[in-house]
Amino acid sequence: MAQHSSKGARFQAVTANRLNDGEVVYFKDNDWIENFAEAEIADGQEAAEALLSRACPDNMEAFILDPYLFEVAECDNGFKPVSVRENIRANGPTVRTDLGKQAEAQ
Repeated sequence: MAQHSSKGARFQAVTANRLNDGEVVYFKDNDWIENFAEAEIADGQEAAEALLSRACPDNMEAFILDPYLFEVAECDNGFKPVSVRENIRANGPTVRTDLGKQAEAQ
């Protein structure tokens, strides 16, 4: 599995791609959702490893591809991805604001 967070990251979430349509999804309450703002956030490395373990049941390959942890930071209105890569995955393309998730928010 890929790892996209630093070993010392306090807050982390789990993401993957849904197989039937390629959509970026986030783990929450033993299910996969499309909205990062609703993703389950782990506080601490042990909690993050437990979250990733729950996100990877034996039959996961039938629904999602390569779930992994990524670092998030606490901000005034919740959490946000730390890396540019995960910000783009959460919000959509950076050159066409009329496409992807950012178009739906307008």
